[in-house]
Amino acid sequence: MRMISVEHSTGAAMASLDIAIILAFIVYSIYSGFRNKDKASKDLQEYFLAGRSLPGWKAGLSMAATQFAADTPLLVTGIIAVSGIFALWQMWIYALSFLMVGFVLASHWRRAGVITDAELTEMRYSGGKALLLRGFKALYFGTFFNCVVLAWVFFAASRIAEPFLPWNEWLPAWMFHPFLALAQAAGLKLTTASPDTVNVWVLSANNLISVLSILLVTTFYSATGGLRSVVDTDVIQVGIMFIATLLFSIIVYMKAGGLGGMHEKLQVLFSAGALGGIQPSQILAFTPDRAYNATFPLLALFALQWIIQLNSDGTGYLAQRSMACKDERHAKMAALVFTGTQVLLRSLLWLPLGLGLLVLFPPVADLTGELLQADREGAYVRGMAELLPVGVKGLMITGMLAALASTVDTHINWGSSYWANDLFKRIFCRAWLKREPSGRALVWVARGSNVMLIAVALIIMTKLSSINQAWQASLLLGAGMGPILVMRWLWWRVNAWSEIAAITISGLTAVPLLLWVPDQALRLLIMGGLSAAASLAAIFLFGPEPKDHLARFYNLVRPKGFWHPVAVDCGDHEHEGARRLMVSVGAMLAAGASVFCLLVGAGSVLVGSPPPALCPSPALWVWGNIAVGLLLCPVWFRLGFKLERH
Repeated sequence: MRMISVEHSTGAAMASLDIAIILAFIVYSIYSGFRNKDKASKDLQEYFLAGRSLPGWKAGLSMAATQFAADTPLLVTGIIAVSGIFALWQMWIYALSFLMVGFVLASHWRRAGVITDAELTEMRYSGGKALLLRGFKALYFGTFFNCVVLAWVFFAASRIAEPFLPWNEWLPAWMFHPFLALAQAAGLKLTTASPDTVNVWVLSANNLISVLSILLVTTFYSATGGLRSVVDTDVIQVGIMFIATLLFSIIVYMKAGGLGGMHEKLQVLFSAGALGGIQPSQILAFTPDRAYNATFPLLALFALQWIIQLNSDGTGYLAQRSMACKDERHAKMAALVFTGTQVLLRSLLWLPLGLGLLVLFPPVADLTGELLQADREGAYVRGMAELLPVGVKGLMITGMLAALASTVDTHINWGSSYWANDLFKRIFCRAWLKREPSGRALVWVARGSNVMLIAVALIIMTKLSSINQAWQASLLLGAGMGPILVMRWLWWRVNAWSEIAAITISGLTAVPLLLWVPDQALRLLIMGGLSAAASLAAIFLFGPEPKDHLARFYNLVRPKGFWHPVAVDCGDHEHEGARRLMVSVGAMLAAGASVFCLLVGAGSVLVGSPPPALCPSPALWVWGNIAVGLLLCPVWFRLGFKLERH
């Protein structure tokens, strides 16, 4: 009896400490909402853009916190186990897009002075078609697309919370049973447990309470304090997440036997057929010549994905953070901090962690496809539950729940900006009622739309089977939009019909491609090619926007690129848009190469990755990459911060 009593008290102490850590973050988040309430309530500039006062480092960490989401480490763990490290290039390649936003387009977003990317539509294009496009983008991207992203984040939250938050044991029956009845009546199966499991509805009710509790806190501080509160909590979240993930990675690395132990266990798993035919060297490879299933469509997709995806020009919360910065230099700094944190630092934590979890919790036999992906995603949560000691577990759970909050707060803040600024203010009030709404009324519309977005996302969440499933669907929804969104800044001939054509093709071909093209990479490439072709056809069929409209846009934004005829009409005979564009792109490419080289070099050391076949030695591969990455730093700094004339 004495032994049982000791074990029970230890477990209680662990629960108390872990819960105390979680509560401390909740208290800080609520305090942040109250602290920023008055400033955020003034108008939409203060609410959605923090009065354009953010320093670059803070905006960059906020971007990283949003992407350092609760779902992402689960997704990465699944990808490493199912496809190998090389498959993570589908995420890393976005560094080029992030850096393009900073070095090439951040100055444009700031000078435009808009609150949302949908608002930019009427500034760049003219007439009724521009207003129609603005309204459509506010609905499609701000609500439907945004809610798909929120849905997979909620899905990840339920998987994380399930082992740690047994509400049925904590709450009295009269409080718990209504949630249980709601889950059963609505068919809300919010757990990956087998349908014939006795307590499947209890687990679903637990997860429903967990998600709603998290959303209650997140919605409160986001709706109350606006972007300032979002960014304040994001900075704390990313710090907690990095510390907790570092400790988690070290613990898993040691329990797996270090580098040598992981390699030995991978070989054993391969010999036993537990890796589905993937060789250990293929799991560890950074390069396509040694990777698993590196087909030509897959390589082409990795090369183009950063430019064909929806957010290639920053559309969404990346542009929002750029516009919220103090000035253009801070906006560039934000992109650099974001890219270094997002692509380099967090990946170096997740690589050994993902491999360690693979060997410590081998795949369940006979699972394939989405079931295998879901099983591997669950290994991350299982590792947290079974491997982490008291305190560290609380820190990790807090970090994961805070990561969820940082993603949710950004997406509901961003999504509600469309409803307040574009749908209510521009279309409902100005176009229909012919009146100007007050700043406080707009803020209340923004706060109310937060609830609507969450409700839609919760409905979508109930239809998901894995995080990867939702992520791949979101990629297809936005595929092909990127090139035209970038070109509207850089080329004067781009017109509204080119964007409309890209959106129309995406909408018409998404379902047929899902039904008839099973290969995800080929599907995305086809979508991107069709959308780009339709956009180019519209450019040449309908011609550019009216000259006076283009002149107003040019005088305001002073865009880089190919605007010479418009510049001359505006009296700017010394227009150097092409030169400025080349310098900015050079900075972007140099910074991207620097990040990738450092990632490959340091990552190869951490997990023992093999060099490409043409490299004579692993040491040359490792230290050559690190050296090139460091030597490129002064190159991109000079190009990006010294040479470009604004």
